[in-house]
Amino acid sequence: MLLTALAVTLLNPHVYLDTVLLIGSLGAQQTEPSAYVAGAASASLLWFSTLAIGAAWLAPWLARPATWRLLDVMVAVMMFSVAVQLMRTA
Repeated sequence: MLLTALAVTLLNPHVYLDTVLLIGSLGAQQTEPSAYVAGAASASLLWFSTLAIGAAWLAPWLARPATWRLLDVMVAVMMFSVAVQLMRTA
């Protein structure tokens, strides 16, 4: 299980894009890089803690098929609205 978690983490290209390129390039432009690192690390900790707590809190609700159908409909409506907006501006 640990090897699977490491593989999913370390073989994910977003890890390198976000961490090395995005955060690294933005951090290099800061006048106080240590404050930037502390802020990025604390924001990451807060984000992933919120995801874990939210997932645990929503688990009973997300176990129902009706919830997933509703979520799928909401995603479809959002995607169609983005498509319509793109067609209007084209």
